[in-house]
Amino acid sequence: MKGNTPVNVRMQKRLPLHRLPVFQILIAQLVVAILISAALLIWLGWSSGYSGFLGGAIAWLPNLYFARKAFRYSGARAARDILKSFYAGEAGKFVLTAALFALVFAGVKPLDARSVFVVFILTQVVSWFAPLLIKAKPLRP
Repeated sequence: MKGNTPVNVRMQKRLPLHRLPVFQILIAQLVVAILISAALLIWLGWSSGYSGFLGGAIAWLPNLYFARKAFRYSGARAARDILKSFYAGEAGKFVLTAALFALVFAGVKPLDARSVFVVFILTQVVSWFAPLLIKAKPLRP
């Protein structure tokens, strides 16, 4: 042990968010949430528009947290750390989603619950198309 840090600590270079493989999905989710919220604003009014945007934010923010947490490590030597960070990211995503739903439903009045759930679901559906959105190119730090 040198100083206060163990010798075998793996130093990982952290890729910036825009270099992560999930960046295209996060951008697509944000675009979908904004466009659908804008459509709701135009067709159904102000309450539906901001309610829809809040639903999109409830889907997008936990996914952003998961992406930062889960893709923190890379490389074969960090396999155990990668697995731990995926589990921690998924648990955090679940808790954050539940907390955001609770905050929105408890604190935002008036709220169009249908718009919240529609935009939330449609924002989540974007991740189903992940193989189409992620370009197969090698990552280089």
